[in-house]
Amino acid sequence: MISIGVSDLEIAPPSVIKQAALDFAAALAASSQFQLFEAASACLTEDLVAQQAMRAYQEKQQALQGLLLLNAVSEEEQAELERLRKVFLDKPAVIDYLEAEANLRTLCQKSANQLSQMIDFDFAAACSTGCC
Repeated sequence: MISIGVSDLEIAPPSVIKQAALDFAAALAASSQFQLFEAASACLTEDLVAQQAMRAYQEKQQALQGLLLLNAVSEEEQAELERLRKVFLDKPAVIDYLEAEANLRTLCQKSANQLSQMIDFDFAAACSTGCC
């Protein structure tokens, strides 16, 4: 992509930019990917068994946090932590949520790529975290 500066951009009035952003947000919110993500998020929040599994995993992870940073967790503790993680990730509400989240992320990435091509500005490169 060609590198351009602000002075090279055609600047639209704020009202036009705001309306375009609102239209984009409405289109994203109306997408099946967003709707499925919202539904999966609500189901996960309401699933008491999944919530309990998540708490058990998080509590164990927090209890071992210092040892994990030092790579000093026993094999037994690592196995228990992994078992709790798998129990959580095997819950249907969690599986549905992670799938819906991945589908929404893909839609957002495709949208960003398309916008980048249309305006000749690479959003991903501009938003990357790194020094180089």
